[in-house]
Amino acid sequence: MPNQDGGRKKPRRPTPKQPTRYNEAKKLLAPVLIVAVLFLGAIGMRGVFLHRASATLGGPYSLIDMHGHPLTERQFKGRYTLIYFGYTHCIDVCPLTLASVTQALDIMGKGSRQIVPLFITVDPSRDTPDVVADYVSHFSPDIVGLTGTKSQIQAVIKNFHVMARLRGTSADHMSSDYLMDHSSVLYLMDGDNRLVSVLPVDTSPLEIAERLRRLVPAS
Repeated sequence: MPNQDGGRKKPRRPTPKQPTRYNEAKKLLAPVLIVAVLFLGAIGMRGVFLHRASATLGGPYSLIDMHGHPLTERQFKGRYTLIYFGYTHCIDVCPLTLASVTQALDIMGKGSRQIVPLFITVDPSRDTPDVVADYVSHFSPDIVGLTGTKSQIQAVIKNFHVMARLRGTSADHMSSDYLMDHSSVLYLMDGDNRLVSVLPVDTSPLEIAERLRRLVPAS
């Protein structure tokens, strides 16, 4: 009997091609390529961030040292500076940080000779040169204490993006024992006063020393 379609045979559907090794490899490589692109993108963004931070954080400053003499960043030309912002009436993080810095530089030994630790007060109203000198002397004779006028301190705080504010209300500022909230990190600047790295202070002296060894070329 003839077929209902007039005897014509229905066209056979083409058999789907089996995936070749090339196609399988493409499928396997796709996730790898995506990860690689993301990884390279992260590296690029990190480089952009560090470049922007180096260009925008820090800058020239004009302050008063603990002996009452004017001082600028040019005094440290050719040497690394490890800068910490705090104040002498600080009851916890400031003394702990300066003690850690002192121990870290001791651990480094001769390698620390290229680094000048700086303590810059965020409380110039109480931290006169004599007060700052007495304060840093309890930690290390190598720490250079710096203060200045309110406008000088505000300028350097702004350049380094430091947060510093009175704890409590303005009425509390009338008392001589007020406290301040402030950011707490270490800024490592190179011999041209350019940012090298920002170091956390909640690490051990040994960890700080190891990071400084990696960041500061041996002389």
